[in-house]
Amino acid sequence: MTRVPLLPSTALPPDLAETYETYARSYGPFRNQAAVLAHVPPALDHLSKLLMELKARQGIKWRYVELAIVVVSKLNACAYCVSHHEPKLQVEGLSQEAVATLPAFDHPEFDEIDRLVIEYSRRVTQEATRIPEAVFQRLRAHFTDGQIVELTLRIALCGAYNRLTEALQIDNELGAQADGLAAAE
Repeated sequence: MTRVPLLPSTALPPDLAETYETYARSYGPFRNQAAVLAHVPPALDHLSKLLMELKARQGIKWRYVELAIVVVSKLNACAYCVSHHEPKLQVEGLSQEAVATLPAFDHPEFDEIDRLVIEYSRRVTQEATRIPEAVFQRLRAHFTDGQIVELTLRIALCGAYNRLTEALQIDNELGAQADGLAAAE
C-alpha cells in the first residue's frame, strides 16, 4: 500500500490537474506516480512536463530510452517501473525472451547500439564516477553530445523515480483492481 495518500487531480489547480491527467494518460499508465507527486506540485509540474517534452521531441530513438529505463529499473529492483516499461520494449521490436535477459546484453536480438546503451545504463547506475573514456568514445560513434546528455539524464531520472516509487511503495496500477487506483481518481 502506498505510504502517502494518493491525491486526485481534482485536488489541484486546473492547470496542474491538466498536467497530472496528461502525464497519467499519455506518457503511460502512471496515475499513482502522479497522485504521489501531486503532494509536491512543482515536482509534478516540472518532472511530468520534462518527461513528456523529452518524449515528444524524440531526441533519442525510443528503443534506447526504454532499454535504459528497463535496465536501470531492474538494477534498482523497481518492479513498478519494470512492469510499466518492459511491454514498451516489445513494441520496439524486442521479444519477451530478449527483454527478460536484461540487464545482460548478450542476447542475439541486441545490436551493437543496444548493447552499448545497456552497458552505459549499468555503468551510470552502478559506477558513475568510474566510466572509462573508451565508453564515451563508443557513445560518440552513435550519438551526438546532446543525445549523450539526454540519455544520461534519462538514466539518472529513472534511478530517482525508482527510488521514489520503492521508498513510498507506490501501488502498481497494472496489478491493482480498485485498491490504490480508485483513491486517486
